[in-house]
Amino acid sequence: MDIRRLFSPDRQRRLIVGYLLGVNVVVLAFAAGYVALVSAFEGVDVTYVEALLVVVESFTTTGYGEASRQWTSPVVQLYLILMMVVGVALIFTALPVFAGPYVEKRLSTRPPDSVDGYADHVVLAGLTSRGKALIEELNARGRRYVVVEPERERATDLYESGVTVVHGDPEDAAVLQAACVDDARALIADVDDETNASIALSARTLDDVTVVTFAENEETARYHRYAGAERAFIPQRLIADGLAKKVTAGVTPELDDAVVIDEDFDVVELPVQAGAELEGVTVEGSGIRERTGTNLIGAWFRGEFVSPPPPQERIDAQTILVAAGREDQLERLKELTLSERRQRREGHVVVGGYGEVGSRIAARLDDAGVETTVVDLRDDDGVDVVGNVTDDDVLRAAGIDDASTVILAIADDTEEVYGTLVARDVAPDVEIIARADATGSVRKLYLAGADYVLAVATVAGRMLASTVLDEEVISFDQAVELVRVDCGALAGKTLGGADIRAKTGCTVVAVERNGEAITDLDPEFRIREDDDLVIAGTDADVNRFANLTD
Repeated sequence: MDIRRLFSPDRQRRLIVGYLLGVNVVVLAFAAGYVALVSAFEGVDVTYVEALLVVVESFTTTGYGEASRQWTSPVVQLYLILMMVVGVALIFTALPVFAGPYVEKRLSTRPPDSVDGYADHVVLAGLTSRGKALIEELNARGRRYVVVEPERERATDLYESGVTVVHGDPEDAAVLQAACVDDARALIADVDDETNASIALSARTLDDVTVVTFAENEETARYHRYAGAERAFIPQRLIADGLAKKVTAGVTPELDDAVVIDEDFDVVELPVQAGAELEGVTVEGSGIRERTGTNLIGAWFRGEFVSPPPPQERIDAQTILVAAGREDQLERLKELTLSERRQRREGHVVVGGYGEVGSRIAARLDDAGVETTVVDLRDDDGVDVVGNVTDDDVLRAAGIDDASTVILAIADDTEEVYGTLVARDVAPDVEIIARADATGSVRKLYLAGADYVLAVATVAGRMLASTVLDEEVISFDQAVELVRVDCGALAGKTLGGADIRAKTGCTVVAVERNGEAITDLDPEFRIREDDDLVIAGTDADVNRFANLTD
């Protein structure tokens, strides 16, 4: 017998209605019998309502109270025993009737073990925050994907939440074929180093499958490539380089972290430091355009990007300005974002966490001649202070009171947020730069007091989008995404007529035409068919822009 047919919706409704009607009939009949038997054998007259009370008490096993004293006749007592047995039977009968919907639901939402008709899609072996970031990119562009998940319960949860999933072991070539990997645009292996290598080897037995893996370090990345991966990404390396670059950028007036668009035109993110000239003024009152000549693309206000920045929005020490312009113009703007107080405290950086990211940050800062103090739980080579970076005494032992910057590179986002709170409380004027594994933790870190946050999932998602979707991402390690894209359906329109910023939140910072970058853009500038646009915006903004150009 097919148990799913047993608990089909129509049958389930009939069972419930029949059960409730049957219970009512049985209760009413027992109440009538009780009235007659008690009157005949006990010589006691009871009302029908009193009899109903006794029957309900019996069926629900809640007791009888004072009524039990009048039951002396064996006939009445046997009747009550029968009543108890019937009540228990009704309780057991109710279990399949009311548990049926749950059983039916679990059976009906059993995750599939294959998909049909998929082509030019992306297969994700394993689903992490990096994969979720890519799925958002794919959904925004109308691209299909399939997640291969070996754990049945998690596969069921993903299926119920609307994720296209195939239940099976991604190390099995047959399972990959069930996900139509032969016709896929790419296979993303994102489980762990060993499993990712095994998945790449399984894919080698199939025809012409592009395999992209994630690796923890260069050594494992080399093994992945040997196993057959076309690309092996190490997002931690890019995160470490990006965070280290923020330190050297924060203590010098040079634009070390600028993204070059043209020979003399850059896009840069500039955190406003506490005590800077721009702190406390509104966007309109800052006079940035008039004083520096730069084009203010947008700004991050406590973890939320706004483009264009509202004129009445107040700039504070947790604002990050995103601007485009010539190098001399951007350097003038940067002078307005730097604090004299912080520039005097430029020799000492506390690095919290000495894992893959923290150790690379320390090495990059050492190469740049920046003095560092490393804090980690392990007593290892390169660690200066052993202890938890979330402990205020440990931070004081690391010299946070005299530090210019604290870089938190802890792998756990919860500890990262707590460490940010502690560091901000112990040293209110120190600059705090933090990593986040999940994009959802970015806003929490800004609210906790971080000056700059870079998310591993964001970086990884951009790397995947650049590889899988054939987009040229200019910068992975910026809070704002910079992408070079074909103009698509915008050809023939003016920038003002296309109204790109209002529709998508993106800003066109340059147009590349015949090998040359045009940066002097006005609303009347007309886009030509072969133009490439350099746009800046958040990941969500860029996704909206992709829909606009399709």
